[in-house]
Amino acid sequence: MRVLFATVSEKSHLYTMVPLAWALTTAGHEVRVAGNPAVTDAITHSGLTATPVGTDHRMGDAFAPYRELSARITDARKRDDRAEAGELYRTLYGLLENEAMDWSEPGVERETWTSVLTKYRVNVERLYRVYNDSMVDDLVELARSWRPDLVIWSPLAYAGAVAARVVGAAHARLLWNVDIYSAMRGVFLELAGRQPAERPEDPLGDWLTGHLQRHGSDFAEEVTTGQWTIDQGPASLQLPLGVRRVAVRYAPYNGPSVEPDWVRRAPDRPRVCFSPGSSTASVIGASHLPVQEILDAVADLDIEFVASLPPQESGSLRRVPDNTRIVDFVPLHTIVPSCSAVIHHGGFGGWSAALLHGVPQFLLPIRFSDWWAKAAVLDAQGGGAYLHASQVTADTLREGLVRLLEEPSYRESAARLRREMLDAPTPNGLVPTLEKLTRDFRQDGPRVAP
Repeated sequence: MRVLFATVSEKSHLYTMVPLAWALTTAGHEVRVAGNPAVTDAITHSGLTATPVGTDHRMGDAFAPYRELSARITDARKRDDRAEAGELYRTLYGLLENEAMDWSEPGVERETWTSVLTKYRVNVERLYRVYNDSMVDDLVELARSWRPDLVIWSPLAYAGAVAARVVGAAHARLLWNVDIYSAMRGVFLELAGRQPAERPEDPLGDWLTGHLQRHGSDFAEEVTTGQWTIDQGPASLQLPLGVRRVAVRYAPYNGPSVEPDWVRRAPDRPRVCFSPGSSTASVIGASHLPVQEILDAVADLDIEFVASLPPQESGSLRRVPDNTRIVDFVPLHTIVPSCSAVIHHGGFGGWSAALLHGVPQFLLPIRFSDWWAKAAVLDAQGGGAYLHASQVTADTLREGLVRLLEEPSYRESAARLRREMLDAPTPNGLVPTLEKLTRDFRQDGPRVAP
């Protein structure tokens, strides 16, 4: 069969798709990966066939104020002015965290109709349209000419769902996240059903309907969440979902990578890996975490502290403690197995690598993307601990890390979550299930609007 992967042009989103795309390829299926031109090189470097669609989005323009603020934070850190840096960090959190963009705890007991409607209005305009409008027409044209049997799309690449529905292809989301998107959609639909209006406003549905009708098709709720959802995480760490969930084991892919020789040597004391998020730093100009303060907080612990920092972070450091190794990049799947703990911001790569190898995690998130949701569900399952980034001090960080290293319950829970992850089929093992689901859901012809 022909399988089309659709992604927005963020490398971190693409990388979560590569193992499954290769599994389908090695099973004999034809695979293409479509995204904005900016992600073409990353696709081809993975060995997969790229099909550029549309023009590059301008999401980065929206983050210009954040990069300016990050530059001021970097300058304050270079001067070791912690008071100014702390104040600037609080300003940064205030910009990144706001009610409209906070999807951390989707639930009808927390949201009101006004709040959830506002979230969708803002996110459709500032996020979904920016990522998708520039490529949806080309993606539909590609689907019409290439005729995929199955379209697999990342959670923000709604253009993939639109293209699939127009041509009658089966389609599924591939998660890199705790599924705040379908959970919030469920909240929206439940609260919409309580409104007196016969048809309440639906920013997401109306936006998708516009694209579908232009191409002669019609809207169905499956376009918002997929006909089924492929989940790379343990079910016990997922939110309650009203969608068809298909589990697959996480398989790491970090792009072209080289394993450093020192990683292969067993550490002579507990090794702790710190990864503040290279993808975030590339967008806002720096990490949202106080890196120097974190290094100082653990300086006298009897550990090997490995900090994976992009150049703009390492270049702003005033001190590097004796127990700390600074590296530009280390593939997480090569170092995490030798670690006693992992500290990170809540991104998918660090979270999944630690789960796969049964390593306790200390998360330092903000209410952005699904970071806070990841931290909360992991804490509830006993596999780690978390602090809001604004609460990170020398005392809180040191205390949390020592507890993670010394209390056996964290490693026991992390081992249980690892077993749960390993029970899921590998990407290669999932292929027969995808073949069957494709046969079940594929339409014989285009989905034409009545």
